[in-house]
Parts: sequence; structure tokens; C-alpha cells
Amino acid sequence: MLSLLDSEGGHMGLGTEVRMARLFAHPSANLFGAAVDHFIGYGGMRSGGLADLPGAIAKIMESPPDTVTMLGGSARHIWPSYAGRAALIVQGGMFTPDDRVRELTATPEDAARLGADALAVAIGVRGEHEGAYLRWLSDTVRRAALLEMPVVAHIYPRDYTDGTKIVFNPEEIAWAVRCGLETGVDVIKVGHPGDERAFADIIRTCPVPVVMAGGPKTATFVEALTQIESGMRSGARGAVVGRNLWDAPDVVGAAKACAAVIHDGLPAEEAAGLAAPGASG
Repeated sequence: MLSLLDSEGGHMGLGTEVRMARLFAHPSANLFGAAVDHFIGYGGMRSGGLADLPGAIAKIMESPPDTVTMLGGSARHIWPSYAGRAALIVQGGMFTPDDRVRELTATPEDAARLGADALAVAIGVRGEHEGAYLRWLSDTVRRAALLEMPVVAHIYPRDYTDGTKIVFNPEEIAWAVRCGLETGVDVIKVGHPGDERAFADIIRTCPVPVVMAGGPKTATFVEALTQIESGMRSGARGAVVGRNLWDAPDVVGAAKACAAVIHDGLPAEEAAGLAAPGASG
């Protein structure tokens, strides 16, 4: 059961409550999300699972996840065929790890016009622009409250010791979760910190639902499922999977496997068998 407390300490309005219920609509009360919002920070438009974005979404929707996160432009052109089959989350944040690009490209009003159930905002924390990113979130939360539009924060800690890279250690994931909490978002998405007990402590002390990022592409699909399984044991409310879903050899089977781990508690090794032979690794 979701907490109905909002960021101001009162109760969610009906609009926010209804939209949050759509995100976590599965009887398990957990969320399996697909993310196809990979653009500026990733590149590679001619190769990989998103080279054909409409085709990738079509495959994903053969075994629909609970939510799909995508940028507003692609939602406008592609999502009408799938409306009502999953909750739509519009991604409003766009940045590169080195901050070469850092822009808000969609507002809560844009998400509402597109029929979305939530607005996601991806931010990087640590580094010289951390304060500006936190302002993105706090301003977006304030604006979204007027429309009762939930805000899902995708928060990525960065390390500048040797170039710029996104990191997932427990200290930085704890910081990312606290940033989401203090800016008043409704759902926090972070990477798995690689330590099940530490992740459990982080989640236990956060009154906001925490879901996992699918993470970088793993060597095998079983490895991706094992990470999701570990996060669920830690108390995560689900996972939003990108590269380990749409870049899988069997996208439909991969979606079924992720759902089985998140919703049914199936062990990773067993769930991997739902993907075509040779696709699970």
C-alpha cells in the first residue's frame, strides 16, 4: 500500500493518488517499467536495440510492462497505439554525465497534455552543477503539484576522479536517495549499490517508494535478473529496465522474465528460462 503523504507532509490529492495507483497497479504492488528514454547521454542511433525505436517499443509491448518511460517527442508520435496498455511516464530531464548537455525538455504541463501518468526527471548529482539539478527537481515538484502529476526522479551520482563516470557504491546511492527525498519527489529511481544489506538500509529509511534502475548492460541476462532479485529482497518496489531489456536477443522473453522476478518473486535463474534459449546467457 502506497503512503498517501505528499512532500508537504499532508495527503496526496486524488489526482496524484490515482496516477500513483496506475504506476503500481499490479496486484503485487510492485512496478516493472521499461525505459526507452535513452538519447543525448547514449548516442548510437544506428546500432543497438533502440536504432529502430518504434520497433523496440512494439516488441516491449508484446508483453507489456506496467510503465514505459520515454521522451515527449517519441511519446507524441509512437505512444497513441499503446495508450491504455501501460502507464506512460514522460522523461523531462536530459543530460550527459560530463554536463556537456543538461536541459529540461518537458514540463508537468507537457506530461499532462500527452496523457502521461507521471513526469520523470533525470539528474546527475555531485559535481559543480549539483545544486542546479536539485533546483530542477524542487521546481518541477512544485509545478507538478498544481496538476497533481507525480514526479519520478532518476538520480545518478557521478565521480570525477578519473574522467567522469556514473557510480553505484552505497554511499553515493544513499546520497542520491536523500536528494530525491529532500526535493519532494513521489518515486525515486536509483541504481543497485552492489551491497544488498546496504541497499536494504537505504530503502528502509526512505518514506518514498524506491525502484531500481536496470543498470548498465550486463554480460549475461541472468546477471541482470540476479541484480533485480537482490534489489527486491532489499525492499525495492520494482525496477525500470532499459538496455538489459530492449538490447536482449529475445525482448519479449526478457520482459516476461523481469516481470516474473518483480511480481512473482521467481528466482533469477528460473525466470531466465522464460527467455528464448541462448538469450539468457
